[in-house]
Amino acid sequence: MERFNSKTTRKDRRTIAYFSMEIGIDEKIPTYSGGLGILAGDTIKSCADLNVPVVAITLLYRKGYFQQKLDAQGNQTEQGVEWKPEQFLKRLDKTITVNIEGRQVHVAAWQYDVKGADDYSVPLIYLDTDLEENNETDRRITHHLYGGDQRYRLQQEIVLGIGGIRTIENLGYRNIKKYHMNEGHSSLLVLELLRKNSINSEMLNLKNKNCIRERCVFTTHTPVPAGHDQYDFNLVKEVVGDIIPFNELETKCHNGKLNMTYLALDNSQYINGVAKKHGEVSRDMFPGYLIDSITNGVHSVTWTSKHFSKLYDRYIPGWKNDSFTLRYALNIPGDEIWDAHIKAKKDLFDYIKKTTGTDMKPEVFTIGFARRSTAYKRADLLFSSIERLKKIAKDVGEIQIIYGGKAHPNDGTGKDLIRNIFKDMEDLKGKIRCVYLENYDIEIAKKMVSGVDIWLNTPLRPLEASGTSGMKACHNGIPNLSIPDGWWLEGHLEDITGWSIGDKNPDNSRCDDAKDLYDKLEHQILPKYYKDRKAWTNIMKHSIAFNASFFNTHRMIHQYVLNAYFR
Repeated sequence: MERFNSKTTRKDRRTIAYFSMEIGIDEKIPTYSGGLGILAGDTIKSCADLNVPVVAITLLYRKGYFQQKLDAQGNQTEQGVEWKPEQFLKRLDKTITVNIEGRQVHVAAWQYDVKGADDYSVPLIYLDTDLEENNETDRRITHHLYGGDQRYRLQQEIVLGIGGIRTIENLGYRNIKKYHMNEGHSSLLVLELLRKNSINSEMLNLKNKNCIRERCVFTTHTPVPAGHDQYDFNLVKEVVGDIIPFNELETKCHNGKLNMTYLALDNSQYINGVAKKHGEVSRDMFPGYLIDSITNGVHSVTWTSKHFSKLYDRYIPGWKNDSFTLRYALNIPGDEIWDAHIKAKKDLFDYIKKTTGTDMKPEVFTIGFARRSTAYKRADLLFSSIERLKKIAKDVGEIQIIYGGKAHPNDGTGKDLIRNIFKDMEDLKGKIRCVYLENYDIEIAKKMVSGVDIWLNTPLRPLEASGTSGMKACHNGIPNLSIPDGWWLEGHLEDITGWSIGDKNPDNSRCDDAKDLYDKLEHQILPKYYKDRKAWTNIMKHSIAFNASFFNTHRMIHQYVLNAYFR
């Protein structure tokens, strides 16, 4: 992991500020919960590799998200995260203040330099309110990721959006041309920009508003209305105050609430969803807005196992700097693909043995599923018919299953889902070997996406905005078996890069999807895995050549540069 490095390019050359509520750079820095944060981390890594002039801003969560503990029945409890920022970050000597509920709250900044391929680095700024100058309540504002009530969340978003703008300017980043909001959590930065660009505190004219729009980029990730932060106007007045005149602020409300997504939509020149389908869904959700799409990716070097990295180094020199060259994976001999895969599989199984005591067999077909545990992701679709699953394993070929994923502490349905999976795993005992890995994080994810034989994803359509776990699997030659939604609508080639579950229709019939899942396993996937190694490794090669070469953050950043940052 890279430590703070003072050798950075001049601050006046940084022209893009990237804001994200969570950023997952390393498992040792627990300032992320899952996909959104890891995507942000991968984005910053590719910006560093490609010398894109970015400075990134997030919050420093001293208590992190949470550590997941699971008992024998699958009951999830949450424990606090202990880490010391000073071991990984450098405390900067400048602070700023923001007004919260009429109080002046002091905000400190920490820095971590994300080093790229040729010693170029992107400064990642973490904002922290746990300072002696603040009262006990305000010191806790940046303690917990996605914790507390609406008031707590709004306080955090003041620190991120308003405090973020003030911090980077105070640190000397005064030549920012574009402000990229990764989701709506940071969109209060719009109010700060309006305040700064107003002629006086009473007049916000059209010219100033257009100036703000020209400088803002907004990426939306959430295809359901309930996933967009919104606050009652009275709470906003009480907590945020009059950063801009109240009558002007009220015009930015929708149905009496300050909707953070609409605030970003109304004030951004470039807006995008995170997959082609998600772009369509977003345009339907927010009619009247011009919403483009840039499909997500993953950072190739981060998510490729050491065994496949060595293979690519030998056959595709330069792939680390140019992810597009992974298309040449078709030239790699199948037996070497398989050998690298078995080594990665052994690494995963060694970890499982060490942490759970469960012995997994390297020769047995292994299904991997690891997502946030919430109802729409349907983690239990695979267990829709335990008896049929047992019969397939008995008659066609052995099966092993590895699960992972946390439920949000307040998501009772998500916690029930984990308990139900544990019950089903107990029913399968002696027939199908299953394990649920506790406290899924970046470290475990790296092992899983390279060590299973197929990656399963079963969301309700069209609620998978993009999804990136299957992209990580592709970088290690792992085929996908997924509902045609999100990125898989673009990456799926039947029996070439993997398999679909059901069709593209949105009726989400559980019976039909489960039947198709079982049919594919029984008649196509397992026979090919066990009886035709050459055909199987050919699919692995196509997963790399067709999907890993495209669904990466190097390609994604090229699109942001062309379409959003320098247009």
